[in-house]
Amino acid sequence: MTSRIDEALPRLSPDDFRLMRDLIYSYAGLRFEDDARVLFERRLADRLAAVGVPDYGAYYKYLRFSPLGPAELEEAVERLTTKETYFLRQEYQLRAFEREILPRLAQTTAQSRRLFVWSAGCSTGEEAYTIAILIHRSGLFHGHEVRVIGSDISKVAIARARRGIYRHGSFRATPPEFVTQYFHETSEGSQVVDDIRRMCHFGQLNLLDAARVPFVGRVDVVFCRNVLIYFDVNSRRRVIDAFYERLLPGGYLLLGHSESLLNVTTAFELVHLSDDLVYRKPVSSERWDGGAR
Repeated sequence: MTSRIDEALPRLSPDDFRLMRDLIYSYAGLRFEDDARVLFERRLADRLAAVGVPDYGAYYKYLRFSPLGPAELEEAVERLTTKETYFLRQEYQLRAFEREILPRLAQTTAQSRRLFVWSAGCSTGEEAYTIAILIHRSGLFHGHEVRVIGSDISKVAIARARRGIYRHGSFRATPPEFVTQYFHETSEGSQVVDDIRRMCHFGQLNLLDAARVPFVGRVDVVFCRNVLIYFDVNSRRRVIDAFYERLLPGGYLLLGHSESLLNVTTAFELVHLSDDLVYRKPVSSERWDGGAR
């Protein structure tokens, strides 16, 4: 049954929907099916008034041709993407990272004394801070330069990540002692302690932006969990190729539990761990030195 709120929304014609969907795909690689037209109507309706256009046809032209179109396109993607996350998400994979991958990396980084991890699609930062906490409590990297790089296409999510302040919903899978040790209470919520915040660096990044992805530098691990599900095969290949380029030889790629590289690439090795299957860039005769990062 259609609500009065739905009836009051500007209507998005099938033709205008296809134009907007294709524009967002070309910009961000996000693929929306035909049934997403209602989602577009609900989440973008107030943007028409915000930019001063009467309908979605005019809104599309604004996105394409206005000098302010690129900024508004960012805003549209912001509205259309889901940012649901929390600390210690997919705990079995984090356990494999902590117990098996980190000890291996402690050996391979013993000479360079650098450990860089990229949380690609980090949303509001819970994953990046989780990674930093696991590295810290492993005790294996004292004296190393440790960086956890969090990137997301959403500038609002990145702003929240930099603040590092979270409310109850972010701790749905978090033991009390985890919160006690690594957070302190503020009037706005629980904030990540400074030692962990200093390990984390956040920036807005479109994973399909080939010109900007190299600014991440060379990394030892890429976490990209529940991000590829929003891309079609062509966009996935572009993103995975970028990850392969950014990873050091022997570096690890960790995807979400429902994601794989099947029909995407054969460049990675599949590594069987006790609690998970992960991907690894094949090991070359020598690792990149610190200057190559």
